[in-house]
Amino acid sequence: MENILYAPWRDEYVTNKKVEGCVFCHISKHDEDDLHILYKDEHCFIVMNKYPYTPGHFMIIPHFHTDSLEDLDPKIWLHMTSLAQKSVRLLKEGFGADGVNIGMNLGKAGGAGIAEHIHLHLVPRWDRDTNFITAVAQTRVYSTDFEKIYQKIKNLIAQYIS
Repeated sequence: MENILYAPWRDEYVTNKKVEGCVFCHISKHDEDDLHILYKDEHCFIVMNKYPYTPGHFMIIPHFHTDSLEDLDPKIWLHMTSLAQKSVRLLKEGFGADGVNIGMNLGKAGGAGIAEHIHLHLVPRWDRDTNFITAVAQTRVYSTDFEKIYQKIKNLIAQYIS
């Protein structure tokens, strides 16, 4: 018997036009609503992950294009970690996460999906948020509407980060 798991929101992924060059540099230079930008300042921006591990998964990204953390200006790195600290508070207190995974995959060999521009992932977690389908079917189930989550976190930004 064949199992089918429908994910109509991913249609945009295969039918949408591709960005020329670095997708993060494109987001850095534009402010369209469909980019799901949560926050921008002079050094960094925060954007929702369009294909999240869990609801509320977002990334902190420097405007400076580099694939090398060791080449990033230490002031920008410190700013990113300050934003990460505030973001963890936002996810726990404002969004109700029980925990948060923070991480960077550096380079293609390190698991980076977009290896040409470093980015820091913040993944909210809840007690018992995994189930058999991830382990057995290598499939994640996203339990809530992406746009609602984006609006909720965007509304929390002013309180926790700005």
